[in-house]
Amino acid sequence: MIDVLIAGGGPAGLAAGIHAARAGLRAVVVEPRTTPVDKACGEGIMPGGVAALRAMGVEVSGRELRGIRYRDGVRGAEARFRDGTGRGVRRTELHAALRRRADALGVETVRGKVGEVRQSADRVYAGGRTARWLIAADGLHSPIRRGLGLELPDRAPSRYGLRRHFQVAPWSEFVEVHWSPHGEAYVTPVGDDLVGVAVLSRERRGYGEHLARFPDLAPLLGERPASGVRGAGPLRQRVSSPLAGRVLLVGDAAGYVDALTGEGVALALSTAGAAVRALAEDRPGTYPAAWSKLTRRHRLLTEGLLCATRRPGAARLIVPTAARLPSVFAAAVHALQ
Repeated sequence: MIDVLIAGGGPAGLAAGIHAARAGLRAVVVEPRTTPVDKACGEGIMPGGVAALRAMGVEVSGRELRGIRYRDGVRGAEARFRDGTGRGVRRTELHAALRRRADALGVETVRGKVGEVRQSADRVYAGGRTARWLIAADGLHSPIRRGLGLELPDRAPSRYGLRRHFQVAPWSEFVEVHWSPHGEAYVTPVGDDLVGVAVLSRERRGYGEHLARFPDLAPLLGERPASGVRGAGPLRQRVSSPLAGRVLLVGDAAGYVDALTGEGVALALSTAGAAVRALAEDRPGTYPAAWSKLTRRHRLLTEGLLCATRRPGAARLIVPTAARLPSVFAAAVHALQ
């Protein structure tokens, strides 16, 4: 019998499969898309995420990231990572590396969708398969989460993200966050001649219109886009619990605040590991507390920054404050590692 059926073969789902295999559990990943899977993503992995990948035996290419820099066209502030370096990695490369590691460990991956989920006292039935447990790693707009009635309403203004790559040599070893009253642009080096630029905003506009709101950034990118535009949103997703019977939610499916602090991949890896540990120890009830502990700092810091961005006056103070209080800015960056 399958020990862990995993819905979704993105980073969270493949990480769950890797952790399950290393714990001696039989895991099957169900994913409708072909490898490698691409999606709108800032593509910057924090040092904690790089360490988590290494601990799983996953090696990725890309560019080293030394820290985070804020810019608003007038001022700038930067903070270096204290605990190692981050990594700018194309989403497709990250996915392919995780898939290679999962295959090497014997994790079975099948094409398809899980669909309706039914549970009994000791089994889960989904996608024509029977398993002891189901891990839902089916993304930001998780059908499984919705089907289980775990979604909560949210009155906060919706935010959306768009990403595109540009064929230009990186000019920095930092992830640059460019701030404007209309949103933020995240510039991540992902190759020797490639940068990714993700724009986050509450305004629904085309990518070019968004980029025009950052006049200091656009000239650095030139006229050589290297990929199409991918989008995601609304980003914020509220969930009543990451556990429902014999179903555990991980990654974005377990709830999402915003991409503002760039921790999505690191949290996907860590929550997948926590879910599998709870199952391997036969203590699934411990997972919600573990999930809460792993994500608490991210949720608090991201919520704080989002509150500031909703008030134009406060948003304009973010970069000047970071420049004036470098130790506070450094502490915040360190807390997110």
